[in-house]
Amino acid sequence: MAALPSGPSGAPPALRARGISKRYEHGRASVAALDGVDLTIPAGSVYGLIGRNGAGKTTFVRIAATQLRPTAGTLEVLGHDVVRDPGEVRLRIAAVPQESRPLYFLNVDELVFLYLRLRGLERSDARARTDAVLEELSLTPIRHRLVSTLSGGMRRRAMVAMVLASEAEVIFLDEPTTGLDPVARREVWAAIRKARRAKRTVLLTTHYLDEAEALSDRVALLEGGHVKVEGSPSEIRDRVRYPYRVALQGGFTREELAPYGEVSVVDPGFLVFAREASARELASLALARGARVALGPVSLEDIFLQIVGRPIDVDAPEDGEGSGP
Repeated sequence: MAALPSGPSGAPPALRARGISKRYEHGRASVAALDGVDLTIPAGSVYGLIGRNGAGKTTFVRIAATQLRPTAGTLEVLGHDVVRDPGEVRLRIAAVPQESRPLYFLNVDELVFLYLRLRGLERSDARARTDAVLEELSLTPIRHRLVSTLSGGMRRRAMVAMVLASEAEVIFLDEPTTGLDPVARREVWAAIRKARRAKRTVLLTTHYLDEAEALSDRVALLEGGHVKVEGSPSEIRDRVRYPYRVALQGGFTREELAPYGEVSVVDPGFLVFAREASARELASLALARGARVALGPVSLEDIFLQIVGRPIDVDAPEDGEGSGP
């Protein structure tokens, strides 16, 4: 895969991965969680790594965050190799892993404030940043509650607040909005956009494709440990064979729809991916037959279905992701 441009002002990329692989041994079997992944992430951008549960996203983040050694390949964060120079990498990153476990004996305010102090911020700066991020993510009303008393979604939001308040140049957010209600989710989105405006780099893993499309400058679709497609959301949309979708309920059989494009069965009808002329012709025919029909350009979720052949909410086969030291 061709390298992407460097970040702003010719700066080196925030992250460059070449041939990253990770294999796990299960008895006599060897299972690949990642298999030759090449990625270049420009500095000062939000980069979405999308895929099903088990596709390899968390494994990639753990390697980039120096928590896991790759089996093969190289990965640099801001020019520092994660294997040869993990200390320099850790000084520049902050991460919310998928299975994050905050210190339950602290309250929310202490969790953020002490994290910033441990990262070397002066007391006054740490206090100001803590107050600001708790307000930004609507955590001020619960700032004195023990983390142990919070719901899973609230704990997740507190962890996101913790890393976004830091001075880290590169932030890893692994499924940051899992378990959040729609309002809290939008607040996290706003905080991520603010980090980007401050020229920080965010690597966001998610299986919420609307989230990836709303936030990401570029995305990579990961499936079975391989990058299937990479680019900006609009570039990926332009690359697909069928750029339009027609959702139908009633009035057709699958055989009748096949000549128009690629047909998928969805409850309670069909989804047809087609070229523009065929999509419009099919929509007109559906209206004439009195069928329910919706026509529009494909979304990232549709593209995933076209490329992978199944919805993103169907988990990938077990590949060892998240296991191992």
